[in-house]
Amino acid sequence: MMFGSIFRSIMDGELKEGERLPSEEALSEKYKVSRPTVREALARLRVGGLIVSRQGSGSYVGRPPNQPILKFAELESLSDIQRCYEFRLGIEGGAAEMAARMRDEKDLAQIEAAYDSLDRMIRMNAVGTEEDFAFHLSIAAASKNPLFHTVLSSIRNQTRFSIALSRNLSREKSVERQMMVQREHRAIVDAIIRQDGKAAREAMRAHLNQALKRMFYGESQQ
Repeated sequence: MMFGSIFRSIMDGELKEGERLPSEEALSEKYKVSRPTVREALARLRVGGLIVSRQGSGSYVGRPPNQPILKFAELESLSDIQRCYEFRLGIEGGAAEMAARMRDEKDLAQIEAAYDSLDRMIRMNAVGTEEDFAFHLSIAAASKNPLFHTVLSSIRNQTRFSIALSRNLSREKSVERQMMVQREHRAIVDAIIRQDGKAAREAMRAHLNQALKRMFYGESQQ
């Protein structure tokens, strides 16, 4: 895909900082994609700081971000989404377990607030991508291990993309299906409240596994 090709060219140094990119028309012809697809890819690169736009002049290669950030490329296929969920299984399962052991009253208040915000979005039949991510981030913060929070934050775009896709699919099914997802979230919260680390880890892993199954197989497989 166009995004991945330009991303890798910048990472590999084939495209240098300050180098001007071809025009939208030229990129469209080169990659055999439509002009809207070109603009979308350029916008994604611009958000990441990999390219910058100069009014009346075009797009130029920006300063590449620090190498640790470069390790997390954008999702471009269903296989990428699956790998993202598999990665989250290990990270967020551990974060939930630690959160159950380490949380304090302030953490619980923040987790409950995030849960309630997401609940309101569901009842409004909204996607709630940001609220969903904020819920998961609040659990990572409650672990008291900043690495969990840092790692989850570093894959913010990838996680939000996969969440948005999953929640859009759920929204097309029914509000009841969205509430089923929320019950999975509730199980995680309740385990953290009880300070049951094992149950919190298993509830988080079960939730992420079910999200993966809903996306690829259409229905939860209990």
